[in-house]
Amino acid sequence: MKINKLLPLILFLITLNGFAQSRFKEKKEQIRALKIAFITDELKLTTDEATKFWPLYNNFEEKQRELKQQKIRSYMKRFESGEVEKMSDKEATNFLNQMENTEDEMYQLRKKFVSNLKDILPPIKIIKLKKVEEDFNRKLLQQYRDKGIPK
Repeated sequence: MKINKLLPLILFLITLNGFAQSRFKEKKEQIRALKIAFITDELKLTTDEATKFWPLYNNFEEKQRELKQQKIRSYMKRFESGEVEKMSDKEATNFLNQMENTEDEMYQLRKKFVSNLKDILPPIKIIKLKKVEEDFNRKLLQQYRDKGIPK
């Protein structure tokens, strides 16, 4: 008898979760499309440049995202859990070394990306890219603060 009452509730929650994830993916893709348009427009990428640039950029973004998910989030969990407060000096030194290595990996990833861009874009566009990315993020954050993520 209890299962008959719980089953509809469980199915509803599963459906609701699936809908929320689908909506999140939709918004993520929408933001990605806005970012592509913004960067392409701001850097004034030619068709040839865009064709070569976007696969490289997307690969860089994916690797950067994976690195952040893998390591940086685990570091933040250690901070939030209070684990850092209980570390010995040796543990703290090891943790600091891990953090430095992650920062170095991020730097090396960006350095390789910029090096690869040199074959695709003129130097001025490579320089502008960092600012354009920051401008997009700032604009997105402002829109979110003003009225939520664009629909």
